[in-house]
Amino acid sequence: MQEVYEFLKQCGTYYLATQDGDQPRVRPFGTVAIFEDKLYIQTGKVKDVYKQLKASPNIEICGVQEGGKWIRVAAVAVEDDRLEAKQHMLDAYPSLQGRYKADDDNTIVFYLQDATATFSSFTEAPKVITF
Repeated sequence: MQEVYEFLKQCGTYYLATQDGDQPRVRPFGTVAIFEDKLYIQTGKVKDVYKQLKASPNIEICGVQEGGKWIRVAAVAVEDDRLEAKQHMLDAYPSLQGRYKADDDNTIVFYLQDATATFSSFTEAPKVITF
């Protein structure tokens, strides 16, 4: 899991895919943190992505680094509404603190459960990690 976290942090922006009815939806994300030995992402409850995650928590993340290496992470996104989990994410991303507060009615974090991460490139065999 640490290797997945570090890869996504180095990407800066990664892409999160959700399901909206029968239509896939993909959008850029940038938050990732490890809290209590789980990999977390963050969003706002007012966003469509939150509604999609509530309706269907199966997600896929894709990130690409310079040099042509990429990662795909398939997982189940599990909502964690605890203040300490939200505050941990906001502490890791101070730039979000102008728009989000741990105790507001909008901030929400999800941890990845039953995750399979596949590291790929055009020059190396794929590497798979589960957590």
